[in-house]
Amino acid sequence: MEIIKTDIEGVFILEPKIFYDPRGYFFESYNKTLFEQLIGPVNFVQDNESCSSRGVLRGLHFQRPPHTQAKLVRCVRGAVLDVAMDIRKGSPTYGRYVSCLMTQENHRQFFIPRGFAHGFAVLSDTAVFQYKCDNYYCPEADGGISILDPSLGIEWQIDLNEAILSEKDKKHPLLKDFDSPFSI
Repeated sequence: MEIIKTDIEGVFILEPKIFYDPRGYFFESYNKTLFEQLIGPVNFVQDNESCSSRGVLRGLHFQRPPHTQAKLVRCVRGAVLDVAMDIRKGSPTYGRYVSCLMTQENHRQFFIPRGFAHGFAVLSDTAVFQYKCDNYYCPEADGGISILDPSLGIEWQIDLNEAILSEKDKKHPLLKDFDSPFSI
């Protein structure tokens, strides 16, 4: 497995070593020992999966303390543009983001540490998206920042006039109106 550092400390792209033969392919998607050697200790406790159609935007989501979550995400069918945005007060990269194109062909994974908002855009007809979390989901701790905030400068690679958002995601505040519960 290759670990690719990004422009924001603690956010990583993981590229597995894939073994192809006439039957298809094989790769190890997660190995706790190797993950902890390369990134550090994370105790994943919950796996989630979503299925979405082209043009769906999900995010930018996070869980407030003490229910914060680190995530290891991947796209197992289709293609998504995934984004992790730093929302830690006092961070030199506050408000900046890293994006990662994840497809069923490239098998990339994206590690998003605690203190980051997360979202993605579906670029294929359908996408199946999986993620491991290091803390259990708590509905009362849900938080978000508007995925459509133009000040973020995110190029989602879809027509935002036709984007499909949940009612909840349409109500998240802009970054300038956001009071982060995270700090360094």
